[in-house]
Amino acid sequence: MKNFVVKTIANAGALAVAIWLVQDITLTGGSTGRKALTLILVALVFGLVNVVVKPVVKLLTLPLFILTLGLITIVVNALMLLLTSWLADVLNLSFHVDGFWTAVLGGLIVSIVSWALNVVLPDED
Repeated sequence: MKNFVVKTIANAGALAVAIWLVQDITLTGGSTGRKALTLILVALVFGLVNVVVKPVVKLLTLPLFILTLGLITIVVNALMLLLTSWLADVLNLSFHVDGFWTAVLGGLIVSIVSWALNVVLPDED
């Protein structure tokens, strides 16, 4: 349970940095508390997408992973961010990623910040 909370906080922090740095990744809403709650919910959706969908996509694109020496990971991360944006829209959360190239940049930022936060934040081990 502790690991789940740490990963959700790391995802929320990484998404917050992407929202802050990339103009076309938006989180709208009323008060700061409402935005924080929305960010946590989007982080949960993002975590679920990464746990459920990403392994299937990686398996289906395994030949491309080998052919591109793993660079296709950037595209897969962008697609996971776009899927999260779509699901957030379906769930009526005010999070939006505007376009593929924005998702590529956002995916890079989220990956780097999430990795850094997971190094710093405590883990079960």
